[in-house]
Amino acid sequence: MEEGDVITIDAHRQLLQLNFDEALLQERRNRWSPPAPRYTRGVLAKFAQLAMPASRGACNG
Repeated sequence: MEEGDVITIDAHRQLLQLNFDEALLQERRNRWSPPAPRYTRGVLAKFAQLAMPASRGACNG
């Protein structure tokens, strides 16, 4: 999402809809790069390197 994007939210139908075409979404995905890590030393840096994202269970491996 960027400033000025139009979205539709319908809580009754549990709908969240982006109101722009797939080509624009793909172009934004191509431009995106992951942010730099917050921690580069210490225990939190080690955890950040070893942990998986929550969508994969946040487990090692």
